[in-house]
Amino acid sequence: MISYLEGTIIHSSTAYIIVNVGGIGYKVFAVPEILTKPVGDNIKLFIYHKSSDDGQSLFGLPTSNALNFFELLITVSGVGPKIALSILSSGDTNTLQEAIAKQDTAFFSQLGGIGKKTAERIIVELKDKMVQLPTIDGANNASSSDVFDALVGLGYATHEVRKIITEIDRQASTENQLKQALKLISKK
Repeated sequence: MISYLEGTIIHSSTAYIIVNVGGIGYKVFAVPEILTKPVGDNIKLFIYHKSSDDGQSLFGLPTSNALNFFELLITVSGVGPKIALSILSSGDTNTLQEAIAKQDTAFFSQLGGIGKKTAERIIVELKDKMVQLPTIDGANNASSSDVFDALVGLGYATHEVRKIITEIDRQASTENQLKQALKLISKK
């Protein structure tokens, strides 16, 4: 079972990348944060390896915490790996955990492929399991979530915001994190 890959991106599409690891190309479905990396970049991925009658598929996440959250999502009835990737593409893990804690079905219902009943199941089945997940890299949950929400509210794309959030100092105050994020966005 494959659980981690480190290699060079040799092909990229809107849904997957192909990673060259020791001369073998692995097709990995991934979140936009990974899909936007240029061909030729070295990459490290935490992998969920799905085997079924249809074949085998690899789903790549940037951190072990994101993989843990992904694996929790697919335990929910009606949420498969592709829908879980879609959910993770909508915001950082802390934002998603907060939506579950606040029982915000509207947040999940707005995502493609998720109806109201599935959104309710995600919340009901995962709200007690959220304590099992650590915050990303010890991040300040409220602060990072506020910065994410503020940037999305300003009209920036979620995949762009997610990438920027990983580059800012998460121990800084919310105000300073927002300033850092806006500077980084203006440079791109």
